[in-house]
Amino acid sequence: MAVAVMFLNNACLRGRCCRHKVLQPLLGTFCADSMSKCYSSYRRPGSQPEVTPSWRNIDFSFKKGINALKTQLSLLKKETKDHLTGPDGHSFSHYMLEQTKVMWVFRCQEDLNKWVISSDVEIGGKSEVYLKLGRNNQGAMLYGILNTEVPRDGETKYSGYCSMRAKPAVGSFARKKYYDWSNFNSLYLRVRGDGRPWMVNIYTDPYFSHQKDDLYNYFMFTRGGPYWEEIKIPFSKFFLSSRGRVQDDQHPIWLDKISTLGFTLGDKVDGPFQLEIDFIGLLNDRAHTEEFAYETYERNPRI
Repeated sequence: MAVAVMFLNNACLRGRCCRHKVLQPLLGTFCADSMSKCYSSYRRPGSQPEVTPSWRNIDFSFKKGINALKTQLSLLKKETKDHLTGPDGHSFSHYMLEQTKVMWVFRCQEDLNKWVISSDVEIGGKSEVYLKLGRNNQGAMLYGILNTEVPRDGETKYSGYCSMRAKPAVGSFARKKYYDWSNFNSLYLRVRGDGRPWMVNIYTDPYFSHQKDDLYNYFMFTRGGPYWEEIKIPFSKFFLSSRGRVQDDQHPIWLDKISTLGFTLGDKVDGPFQLEIDFIGLLNDRAHTEEFAYETYERNPRI
Protein backbone atom coordinates (compact mmCIF):
# COMPACT_ATOMS: atom_id res chain seq x y z
CA MET A 1 0.00 0.00 0.00
CA ALA A 2 2.95 2.30 0.56
CA VAL A 3 3.90 1.81 -3.08
CA ALA A 4 0.41 2.98 -4.09
CA VAL A 5 0.79 6.11 -1.93
CA MET A 6 4.11 6.97 -3.58
CA PHE A 7 2.65 6.26 -7.01
CA LEU A 8 -0.31 8.60 -6.51
CA ASN A 9 1.94 11.22 -4.93
CA ASN A 10 4.22 11.41 -7.96
CA ALA A 11 1.26 11.36 -10.34
CA CYS A 12 -0.58 14.23 -8.66
CA LEU A 13 2.53 16.36 -8.31
CA ARG A 14 3.11 16.08 -12.04
CA GLY A 15 -0.54 16.96 -12.77
CA ARG A 16 -1.44 13.69 -14.45
CA CYS A 17 -3.95 12.18 -12.01
CA CYS A 18 -6.41 11.39 -14.78
CA ARG A 19 -4.04 8.84 -16.30
CA HIS A 20 -4.31 6.55 -13.32
CA LYS A 21 -8.06 6.11 -13.18
CA VAL A 22 -7.56 2.36 -13.44
CA LEU A 23 -6.33 2.32 -9.83
CA GLN A 24 -9.66 3.53 -8.49
CA PRO A 25 -11.48 0.14 -8.49
CA LEU A 26 -8.49 -1.53 -6.83
CA LEU A 27 -8.14 1.09 -4.10
CA GLY A 28 -11.86 1.12 -3.41
CA THR A 29 -14.50 3.75 -2.95
CA PHE A 30 -12.44 5.71 -0.44
CA CYS A 31 -10.61 7.51 -3.25
CA ALA A 32 -13.63 8.18 -5.45
CA ASP A 33 -14.11 11.76 -4.24
CA SER A 34 -10.46 12.58 -4.56
CA MET A 35 -10.15 11.10 -8.03
CA SER A 36 -13.17 13.04 -9.25
CA LYS A 37 -11.50 16.32 -8.35
CA CYS A 38 -8.76 15.62 -10.86
CA TYR A 39 -11.32 15.85 -13.65
CA SER A 40 -12.90 19.17 -12.62
CA SER A 41 -12.09 21.63 -15.39
CA TYR A 42 -14.39 24.54 -14.54
CA ARG A 43 -13.40 27.21 -12.02
CA ARG A 44 -15.27 30.43 -11.39
CA PRO A 45 -13.46 33.53 -12.71
CA GLY A 46 -11.50 35.16 -9.93
CA SER A 47 -11.59 32.17 -7.57
CA GLN A 48 -8.37 30.78 -6.20
CA PRO A 49 -7.24 27.27 -7.18
CA GLU A 50 -6.90 24.57 -4.55
CA VAL A 51 -3.45 24.53 -2.99
CA THR A 52 -3.72 21.27 -1.05
CA PRO A 53 -3.17 18.23 -3.30
CA SER A 54 -6.28 16.09 -3.57
CA TRP A 55 -4.40 12.89 -2.76
CA ARG A 56 -3.87 14.09 0.84
CA ASN A 57 -7.59 13.64 1.50
CA ILE A 58 -7.53 9.96 0.50
CA ASP A 59 -8.31 7.53 3.30
CA PHE A 60 -6.21 4.50 2.41
CA SER A 61 -7.57 1.21 3.70
CA PHE A 62 -6.25 -2.22 2.78
CA LYS A 63 -9.53 -3.86 3.82
CA LYS A 64 -11.61 -1.62 1.56
CA GLY A 65 -9.22 -2.34 -1.30
CA ILE A 66 -9.68 -6.10 -0.90
CA ASN A 67 -13.46 -5.76 -0.76
CA ALA A 68 -13.45 -3.61 -3.90
CA LEU A 69 -11.29 -6.19 -5.66
CA LYS A 70 -13.76 -8.96 -4.78
CA THR A 71 -16.63 -6.87 -6.11
CA GLN A 72 -14.88 -6.18 -9.40
CA LEU A 73 -13.99 -9.86 -9.85
CA SER A 74 -17.62 -10.86 -9.30
CA LEU A 75 -18.70 -8.33 -11.94
CA LEU A 76 -16.13 -9.70 -14.34
CA LYS A 77 -17.43 -13.22 -13.75
CA LYS A 78 -21.00 -12.13 -14.50
CA GLU A 79 -19.95 -10.28 -17.65
CA THR A 80 -18.07 -13.32 -18.92
CA LYS A 81 -21.05 -15.57 -18.29
CA ASP A 82 -23.43 -13.19 -20.08
CA HIS A 83 -21.06 -12.87 -23.02
CA LEU A 84 -20.88 -16.62 -23.46
CA THR A 85 -24.68 -16.91 -23.23
CA GLY A 86 -25.46 -14.25 -25.83
CA PRO A 87 -26.11 -10.51 -26.24
CA ASP A 88 -27.10 -8.96 -22.89
CA GLY A 89 -27.17 -12.42 -21.32
CA HIS A 90 -29.94 -13.69 -23.62
CA SER A 91 -29.90 -16.25 -26.39
CA PHE A 92 -29.21 -15.06 -29.92
CA SER A 93 -32.68 -16.04 -31.11
CA HIS A 94 -34.26 -13.99 -28.30
CA TYR A 95 -32.08 -11.03 -29.27
CA MET A 96 -33.06 -11.19 -32.95
CA LEU A 97 -36.80 -11.48 -32.28
CA GLU A 98 -36.89 -8.77 -29.63
CA GLN A 99 -39.31 -5.98 -30.64
CA THR A 100 -39.34 -3.80 -27.52
CA LYS A 101 -36.99 -3.25 -24.62
CA VAL A 102 -37.26 -1.10 -21.50
CA MET A 103 -33.96 0.60 -20.70
CA TRP A 104 -34.87 2.79 -17.72
CA VAL A 105 -37.87 2.55 -15.41
CA PHE A 106 -38.54 4.60 -12.28
CA ARG A 107 -40.05 2.74 -9.35
CA CYS A 108 -37.66 3.28 -6.45
CA GLN A 109 -34.86 5.53 -5.23
CA GLU A 110 -32.27 3.17 -6.67
CA ASP A 111 -33.63 3.90 -10.16
CA LEU A 112 -33.25 7.64 -9.56
CA ASN A 113 -29.66 7.19 -8.43
CA LYS A 114 -28.80 6.11 -11.97
CA TRP A 115 -29.40 9.68 -13.16
CA VAL A 116 -27.65 13.01 -12.64
CA ILE A 117 -29.31 16.44 -12.72
CA SER A 118 -27.57 19.72 -13.49
CA SER A 119 -28.42 23.34 -14.27
CA ASP A 120 -26.78 26.66 -15.07
CA VAL A 121 -25.78 26.96 -11.41
CA GLU A 122 -22.54 25.33 -12.55
CA ILE A 123 -21.73 28.49 -14.52
CA GLY A 124 -23.15 30.94 -11.98
CA GLY A 125 -26.81 30.87 -13.08
CA LYS A 126 -29.90 30.85 -10.88
CA SER A 127 -32.00 28.01 -12.27
CA GLU A 128 -33.13 25.24 -9.93
CA VAL A 129 -33.77 21.60 -10.75
CA TYR A 130 -34.84 18.65 -8.58
CA LEU A 131 -35.59 14.98 -9.14
CA LYS A 132 -37.86 12.77 -7.06
CA LEU A 133 -40.26 9.86 -7.34
CA GLY A 134 -43.77 10.61 -8.55
CA ARG A 135 -47.03 9.84 -6.81
CA ASN A 136 -47.31 6.22 -5.60
CA ASN A 137 -43.71 5.67 -6.76
CA GLN A 138 -44.86 5.66 -10.38
CA GLY A 139 -42.32 7.46 -12.51
CA ALA A 140 -39.70 10.13 -11.96
CA MET A 141 -40.66 13.78 -11.52
CA LEU A 142 -38.18 16.36 -12.80
CA TYR A 143 -39.17 19.84 -11.67
CA GLY A 144 -37.70 23.20 -10.83
CA ILE A 145 -37.51 26.83 -11.90
CA LEU A 146 -35.86 28.10 -15.08
CA ASN A 147 -34.07 31.45 -14.81
CA THR A 148 -32.39 33.02 -17.86
CA GLU A 149 -30.58 35.75 -15.93
CA VAL A 150 -26.97 35.86 -17.09
CA PRO A 151 -24.32 35.78 -14.31
CA ARG A 152 -22.32 38.97 -14.01
CA ASP A 153 -18.85 37.55 -14.41
CA GLY A 154 -17.88 39.32 -17.63
CA GLU A 155 -17.52 36.06 -19.57
CA THR A 156 -20.84 34.19 -19.66
CA LYS A 157 -23.21 35.36 -22.41
CA TYR A 158 -26.09 32.89 -22.14
CA SER A 159 -27.79 31.14 -19.26
CA GLY A 160 -30.99 29.33 -18.40
CA TYR A 161 -30.95 25.55 -18.74
CA CYS A 162 -31.72 22.45 -16.71
CA SER A 163 -30.83 18.89 -17.66
CA MET A 164 -31.10 15.30 -16.59
CA ARG A 165 -28.72 12.62 -17.82
CA ALA A 166 -28.26 8.93 -17.14
CA LYS A 167 -24.96 7.84 -15.68
CA PRO A 168 -22.77 6.03 -18.22
CA ALA A 169 -22.63 2.27 -17.86
CA VAL A 170 -19.45 1.01 -16.20
CA GLY A 171 -18.13 -2.54 -16.35
CA SER A 172 -15.73 -4.35 -14.10
CA PHE A 173 -12.53 -2.53 -13.13
CA ALA A 174 -14.01 0.80 -14.26
CA ARG A 175 -14.14 -0.20 -17.91
CA LYS A 176 -16.43 1.72 -20.24
CA LYS A 177 -19.55 -0.10 -21.37
CA TYR A 178 -21.80 0.83 -24.22
CA TYR A 179 -25.37 0.06 -25.12
CA ASP A 180 -26.00 -1.74 -28.39
CA TRP A 181 -29.26 -0.44 -29.85
CA SER A 182 -28.61 -1.58 -33.41
CA ASN A 183 -31.54 -4.01 -33.21
CA PHE A 184 -34.02 -1.12 -32.75
CA ASN A 185 -34.91 1.94 -34.78
CA SER A 186 -36.94 4.15 -32.41
CA LEU A 187 -36.87 5.60 -28.93
CA TYR A 188 -40.09 5.08 -26.98
CA LEU A 189 -41.07 7.14 -23.93
CA ARG A 190 -44.09 7.55 -21.69
CA VAL A 191 -44.08 11.05 -20.22
CA ARG A 192 -46.37 13.74 -18.84
CA GLY A 193 -45.21 17.32 -19.18
CA ASP A 194 -46.46 20.86 -18.79
CA GLY A 195 -46.37 21.89 -22.44
CA ARG A 196 -42.71 22.88 -22.61
CA PRO A 197 -40.45 21.55 -25.38
CA TRP A 198 -37.51 19.39 -24.32
CA MET A 199 -34.38 18.32 -26.11
CA VAL A 200 -33.53 14.61 -26.09
CA ASN A 201 -29.76 14.03 -26.19
CA ILE A 202 -28.00 10.79 -27.08
CA TYR A 203 -24.30 10.48 -26.34
CA THR A 204 -22.08 8.05 -28.23
CA ASP A 205 -18.48 6.97 -27.80
CA PRO A 206 -16.23 9.30 -29.84
CA TYR A 207 -13.69 7.74 -32.15
CA PHE A 208 -11.37 10.76 -31.97
CA SER A 209 -10.68 12.98 -28.97
CA HIS A 210 -11.95 16.13 -30.69
CA GLN A 211 -15.39 14.47 -30.97
CA LYS A 212 -15.91 14.28 -27.21
CA ASP A 213 -18.50 17.09 -27.31
CA ASP A 214 -20.56 15.56 -30.13
CA LEU A 215 -24.08 14.44 -29.34
CA TYR A 216 -27.29 13.70 -31.21
CA ASN A 217 -30.42 15.74 -30.52
CA TYR A 218 -34.09 15.81 -31.31
CA PHE A 219 -37.08 17.63 -29.87
CA MET A 220 -39.71 16.20 -27.56
CA PHE A 221 -42.90 18.29 -27.38
CA THR A 222 -45.16 17.81 -24.38
CA ARG A 223 -48.81 18.84 -24.59
CA GLY A 224 -49.49 19.41 -20.88
CA GLY A 225 -52.65 18.39 -19.08
CA PRO A 226 -53.40 15.52 -16.72
CA TYR A 227 -52.93 12.69 -19.21
CA TRP A 228 -49.84 10.64 -20.00
CA GLU A 229 -48.55 10.59 -23.57
CA GLU A 230 -46.46 8.02 -25.38
CA ILE A 231 -43.81 9.47 -27.65
CA LYS A 232 -41.95 7.59 -30.36
CA ILE A 233 -38.85 9.21 -31.84
CA PRO A 234 -37.09 7.37 -34.71
CA PHE A 235 -33.32 7.35 -34.48
CA SER A 236 -33.19 8.59 -38.07
CA LYS A 237 -34.54 11.97 -36.88
CA PHE A 238 -31.65 12.73 -34.53
CA PHE A 239 -29.18 15.32 -35.84
CA LEU A 240 -25.55 15.85 -34.90
CA SER A 241 -24.44 18.86 -32.85
CA SER A 242 -21.32 19.90 -31.00
CA ARG A 243 -21.19 22.45 -28.17
CA GLY A 244 -24.69 23.64 -29.02
CA ARG A 245 -24.09 24.11 -32.75
CA VAL A 246 -25.70 21.98 -35.44
CA GLN A 247 -23.02 20.48 -37.66
CA ASP A 248 -23.02 20.71 -41.46
CA ASP A 249 -21.69 17.19 -41.89
CA GLN A 250 -24.53 14.99 -40.68
CA HIS A 251 -24.52 11.21 -40.32
CA PRO A 252 -26.70 8.62 -38.55
CA ILE A 253 -26.17 7.62 -34.93
CA TRP A 254 -23.72 4.85 -34.15
CA LEU A 255 -26.30 2.68 -32.43
CA ASP A 256 -23.76 0.10 -31.32
CA LYS A 257 -21.77 2.66 -29.29
CA ILE A 258 -24.42 4.42 -27.17
CA SER A 259 -22.94 5.89 -24.01
CA THR A 260 -25.91 7.53 -22.29
CA LEU A 261 -29.11 9.53 -22.79
CA GLY A 262 -30.35 12.81 -21.37
CA PHE A 263 -32.97 15.57 -21.45
CA THR A 264 -32.39 19.33 -21.56
CA LEU A 265 -34.76 22.25 -21.07
CA GLY A 266 -33.67 25.62 -22.46
CA ASP A 267 -36.68 27.31 -24.08
CA LYS A 268 -35.75 30.76 -22.65
CA VAL A 269 -39.02 31.04 -20.74
CA ASP A 270 -38.58 31.92 -17.07
CA GLY A 271 -40.75 30.10 -14.59
CA PRO A 272 -41.49 26.69 -13.10
CA PHE A 273 -41.41 23.49 -15.12
CA GLN A 274 -42.30 19.85 -14.55
CA LEU A 275 -41.73 16.62 -16.44
CA GLU A 276 -42.79 13.15 -15.32
CA ILE A 277 -41.18 10.10 -16.94
CA ASP A 278 -42.69 6.65 -16.50
CA PHE A 279 -40.18 4.65 -18.54
CA ILE A 280 -37.71 4.97 -21.40
CA GLY A 281 -37.53 2.11 -23.87
CA LEU A 282 -36.62 1.03 -27.37
CA LEU A 283 -38.88 -0.03 -30.21
CA ASN A 284 -38.29 -1.88 -33.46
CA ASP A 285 -40.97 -0.41 -35.72
CA ARG A 286 -41.09 -2.50 -38.89
CA ALA A 287 -43.26 0.14 -40.59
CA HIS A 288 -40.49 2.76 -40.27
CA THR A 289 -38.08 2.32 -43.17
CA GLU A 290 -36.31 5.69 -43.19
CA GLU A 291 -32.55 5.38 -42.77
CA PHE A 292 -31.64 9.03 -42.27
CA ALA A 293 -33.79 12.15 -42.46
CA TYR A 294 -31.09 14.67 -43.38
CA GLU A 295 -28.91 15.33 -46.39
CA THR A 296 -25.47 13.77 -46.46
CA TYR A 297 -22.61 14.53 -48.80
CA GLU A 298 -19.09 13.37 -49.52
CA ARG A 299 -16.20 15.57 -48.53
CA ASN A 300 -14.16 14.54 -51.59
CA PRO A 301 -16.66 13.47 -54.22
CA ARG A 302 -15.50 11.31 -57.05
CA ILE A 303 -15.21 13.00 -60.43
